[in-house]
Amino acid sequence: MLKEKIIHICLVALFFAAPIQADRVKDLVDIGGVRSNQLIGYGIVAGLAGTGDGKDLPWTGQSMKSLLSRLGASVDGPVSDYDLDGLRAIAGQNANKDIKVENLAAVMVTADLPAFAKPGQRFDVNVSTMGKASSLRGGTLIMTEMRGIDGQIYGLAQGPLTVTGISADAAGTSVEIGVATAGRIPNGAIVERAVETPFTSSDHLVLNVRDADFSTTNAIAGAVNNEFGAGTAVAVDGVSVAIRAPDQQSARVAFMSAVQDLEIEPGQPAARVIVNARTGTAVINRSVKLSAAAVSHGTISVKIDTFNQVTQAQPFAPAGDQVVQNAEVTVEEQEGDMFVFDESVELQDIVDAINAVGGTPSSLIAILEALKRSGSLKAELIVI
Repeated sequence: MLKEKIIHICLVALFFAAPIQADRVKDLVDIGGVRSNQLIGYGIVAGLAGTGDGKDLPWTGQSMKSLLSRLGASVDGPVSDYDLDGLRAIAGQNANKDIKVENLAAVMVTADLPAFAKPGQRFDVNVSTMGKASSLRGGTLIMTEMRGIDGQIYGLAQGPLTVTGISADAAGTSVEIGVATAGRIPNGAIVERAVETPFTSSDHLVLNVRDADFSTTNAIAGAVNNEFGAGTAVAVDGVSVAIRAPDQQSARVAFMSAVQDLEIEPGQPAARVIVNARTGTAVINRSVKLSAAAVSHGTISVKIDTFNQVTQAQPFAPAGDQVVQNAEVTVEEQEGDMFVFDESVELQDIVDAINAVGGTPSSLIAILEALKRSGSLKAELIVI
């Protein structure tokens, strides 16, 4: 009976015990050389309901002329806002239709090409106006070349835009909700060329920790060596871990899959206090501690009331009525309670003490800055 009670108590203690914080390697690191690549392109959005660039921006019409020329259309005259007298044929047939440049917009197209993307796969693109277009709603992006930093074409983008913003104006009154001059095309681009990565050819694979910490890199190297044998991984510094990988590609993929699923206990983050002075936001992580300190916080308000008086002139006086300006200045100092921090208090103690005296976010920021200057705050204070 006694034995059963002891076992029961142990099980209850294990149930309520704080679990050991363990993270997967894949949630902490990036693989060196395996990264996305930024692409950019210049294109034309057509089909706008009069919200395009208009005739004030000549390059929109010039871009359309160049596009029509590549499509086999004969363009002899300048592009105007209302018609195109020089357009003689489109797709081999005569055409006298007007071209509204106000229905066109010159745009910049940007995207991130994912790592390992293969030709034929699709990725998202972002479209933004670069002229006087007021809205891209209802527009369609015409085929646009997406180029990398090396000038090579890695994708082609085309399709209808998704615009969440709305902009309308009439009779001098305008309403704007969101941003109507930027849109997005989900899966709007097709990969035309793959980007080579060192994943399949390098002798070692490097894992780069997102938050630099020597304890974390050492823990990753130790976990890999325990799982796959001593000497498999070496912690290079506080960011990188070098791992010997198999030569065969299939074995390398399986090996990295197993490495990413390993669970480790990352190092505790450094004590930091992040303060946003514009919004009055203060974030304190759990590693922050304070040494003994006494804090008193109060505010001084200065009130200035101005009132003017007119002094009426006496009869036959050389000067007329005189305006006299008066001001009344009042200074008020609010009473501030003093609270005491004991040695090595925790985060909750700091928040509770400031809340107890009715401290506002601005008061919290001022107190934290003063504690850091006095040396009581054992943390890095970052003001953004």
